[in-house]
This record gives sequence, structure tokens and C-alpha cells, in this order.
Amino acid sequence: MRSVVAIGVFDGLHVGHRAIIQEALGRARAHGDRTQVLSFDPHPDLVLQPSFSAVAPLTPIPEKRRRLLEMGADELIVLPFTRELASLTPEEFLDRHVMPHAPRALAVGENFALGRGRAGNVPRLKALGATIGFEVVPVPLVMQGGEPVSSTRIRARLAEGKVADAALLLGRRYDIEGRVVHGEGVGRELGFPTANLRLDEDKLIPADGIYATWVRIEGEERTRAGALCIGVRPTFGGQVRVIEVHVLDLARDLYGARIQVEFVEWLRPEERFENAAALSVAIGRDVAEVRRRLGPALPAGWPGC
Repeated sequence: MRSVVAIGVFDGLHVGHRAIIQEALGRARAHGDRTQVLSFDPHPDLVLQPSFSAVAPLTPIPEKRRRLLEMGADELIVLPFTRELASLTPEEFLDRHVMPHAPRALAVGENFALGRGRAGNVPRLKALGATIGFEVVPVPLVMQGGEPVSSTRIRARLAEGKVADAALLLGRRYDIEGRVVHGEGVGRELGFPTANLRLDEDKLIPADGIYATWVRIEGEERTRAGALCIGVRPTFGGQVRVIEVHVLDLARDLYGARIQVEFVEWLRPEERFENAAALSVAIGRDVAEVRRRLGPALPAGWPGC
């Protein structure tokens, strides 16, 4: 069986990435082919640019695989990105890593390039494909606000706490998942018990602050509103960054449960208060604000997770 292969890093699987995947899916379905996604780990910039700051991914590999399968792809193939891989000529790369999948077509972004010195750009790949026997389909960049949608833009928005802006670029709300672990019980003492979240995978965490969120608890079909805090608890002299969420109108504890948290809106930065009582009052205001913002029905047609 032949295949249509989408190639790219695809960190975030944002609306630009999804355009490439959808192009591959459409062409594969038209011919009864498989849709295979070829990606790389770690991010090529971490290997090729010594000055590139190591950052956690927007979509760890297990999440990326799950989302791609949900979209309809048949397989995610992850190539370990090394300097040896980067040194391959376009011909060598295609021969070793693409041709074994019997490609009918390659779907790539219009600015895509692979191989030594990025020599395998779209015109070069088209010429090689014409010789070897596959089509190259360049997918136009998706624009928002006059600029191409990119993982870099999304990272910048999340680093500023602008989760609603990031959601527009992603085509879905940014989310994190993990298991609830025991904390210090501070929230309960303040009258607002919190679930302390330990992430399943290394993943980029938005800026410190307070957020309105939607929470999905393992084993439940409903979605609950939550007030989430990312930070170090400065009122109590904390130094370790934690993620904790107060789930509204929930009477039971969540220790050991897996939860997913979707970021909806930024509320305020994390602050140091004079005492615990002042912090408790502030949390009460945060919870009221979450209830005000998330109380109305979700917008019609929102893509969700």
C-alpha cells in the first residue's frame, strides 16, 4: 500500500500544522492510501543552534501521537534528530527515511526544507519527486494578524500568560494533563482546597499567574470550572514552582486522579499578600471571577480539545 507522508516538527499541532495534515489526509483518502506523519525529536534547533534555549515542547510525543490519530492519521514516525541526520543530502534522506513508506505524495509547508544546508527545499523536492515517482504538495502558511502562525508565536503568548491568544493560533485551548498529588494543604487551610498537579510529560507551562480554566477529571464526562494558580506561593515564602487548581463546586478530594486542565483566560499575576487572610480574600475574588467568566454557555462551534 502506498502512503501520503506529511513531514515536519509539528510542535503544537497548531492551525498551520493542521492544514498540512488535512491536505495529507485528503489525498490519502482519495486513493485509499495510508497517512503517515514524519516528525523529529528533539527539536532540530536544539541540535543545530547552540544558542537556542532548551524549552519544553508544546506537544510531547505521546500527546502528538494521540492528537494525530484522532485527526485520522495512521501512524506517527519519530526520527531522532542528530547532526548525522541533518548532514544527509536530500537524496539520502529520502532514500533512507521516506521511500520505505512508498510515498505517493509528500505534504509539507511551503517554506519547508530538509537535508544538509536545508538544500531539500520545495523546488528541489519536487524535482526529485518527479524523478523518483511521488508528488510534493506545498501547503501555504496560515496567517493570523498579518503574520504566519508558528510555534514560536504560541510560545511567546504562553510566556506572557496570553492563553486566549494562544488558543486562536492553536485552534484549541492549550492544556496540560497529569496526576493529582499531595501538597502542603495550604489551599484547604485558606478555605479553597486545591489539586496539586504533577504533569505526565515535560511540557511548556504558561506564565506564573492565576487563570480561569476548564477541568476534566478522569472518569467523569462533565467539564468543571477551575481557578488555577501557577507560581511559587510567595505569601508563604515558597521557592518551588507548583501548579494547583481549585475546582469549583467539588466536595471530594482528587488525590491520585488524572485530570486535564484547559486554559481559558488570564486573570491576574501571582502576588505576595500581607498574610494568609488577605490571600484568602483574593482567592475568593478569583473564584467569583472564574464563575462570572465561565458561567455562560461556551461559544457555538468552539472546537474544544
